[in-house]
Amino acid sequence: MDAYRTDGAVLIKGLFNDWVDIIKAGIEKNMAHPGRFASENLKQGEAGRFFDDYCNWTRIEEFEDVIRNSQAGAVAAALMESKTVQVFHDHVLVKEPGTTLPTPWHQDSPYYFVDGEQNVSLWCPVDPVRKASLRLVAGSHLWEKAVLPTRWASAEDFYADEDIYMPVPDPDAEGMRILEWEMEPGDAVAFSYKTLHGARGNLTDIRRRAFSVRFNGDDARYVTRAGPTSPPFPGHDMEDGERLREDWFPVIYSREW
Repeated sequence: MDAYRTDGAVLIKGLFNDWVDIIKAGIEKNMAHPGRFASENLKQGEAGRFFDDYCNWTRIEEFEDVIRNSQAGAVAAALMESKTVQVFHDHVLVKEPGTTLPTPWHQDSPYYFVDGEQNVSLWCPVDPVRKASLRLVAGSHLWEKAVLPTRWASAEDFYADEDIYMPVPDPDAEGMRILEWEMEPGDAVAFSYKTLHGARGNLTDIRRRAFSVRFNGDDARYVTRAGPTSPPFPGHDMEDGERLREDWFPVIYSREW
């Protein structure tokens, strides 16, 4: 909890050890039957395959099982220091061997229609990860200005003419403290929506399949952004300052202080 407050990211060894096979089955089902938000992240000149998809947990039973019945909710509540844990969405990211396209540096928060400090993403690989792990800039969740969101494949600005964001930095060139861990299947990285993160391509001979789930806490509220959000959740009918509607974003864990 101290590391999460200070760095905005922490490694939790073995959090999903009992769920690896279930997550694998869900990922394979997701890839065989992609959802409406699936992307191959194609970019000219890049090799390999970088598949990602999100918002499938209500149609893929393996993902719902993990979200509702693993220790994820309890861990999220502790890290967020929140009484309640509300599901936001799931995300699958698969980099096949030989994939050169990196995941660009970004913060998740500017893409989302959620504001607040109590939030957490749990990112779990189901393959051993050595050189294609998440890379996170320590303390970036505390920056005064958010980083401009961009489209992954094209690098175009997600919101046009927005001066409330800072340009995407180059953490390696600028000497920022980068957190990066070698991971085993079932390990998880927990990080804030506001933590700057990215990942290299997968130039190994091992698949890199990862499942991520995002949770909101007590202070999460709907906020209007300068353009379409990702995920968009069309037809949500929420207004600024409201808690996210629980029929779409259910509370899956609650606790007493």
